[in-house]
Amino acid sequence: VQLQASGGGLVQAGGFLRLSCQASGITRSINAMGWYRQAPGKQRELVATITSGGRTNYADSVRGRFTISRDIAKNTVYLQMNSLKPEDTALYYCNVDAGAYSGDYYSPWYYWGQGTLVTVSS
Repeated sequence: VQLQASGGGLVQAGGFLRLSCQASGITRSINAMGWYRQAPGKQRELVATITSGGRTNYADSVRGRFTISRDIAKNTVYLQMNSLKPEDTALYYCNVDAGAYSGDYYSPWYYWGQGTLVTVSS
């Protein structure tokens, strides 16, 4: 299983970046893909997710600035990040949820990418 993330880099505040992550080698059905981030000294937090049906979820801190999208055929998820702020600086991790239901109970099954660094200068 491999989650290959790319697109990170250094950008000035107000700028933009586009992250992409392609998943390969996953034999389970993918229910959702997304991005999490971890800033120095902080816990990993959700940035955005998108389900196989196209339903999206965003952290309040990025809603309206970031857009998540997905190419199901390519098993690829994208994160368009606009109006970047210094507080967006973090290591961004690609995430795949290939969980399943057992009756009414959903058990997630997560895969993680290696992380791509986003640095926003003021």
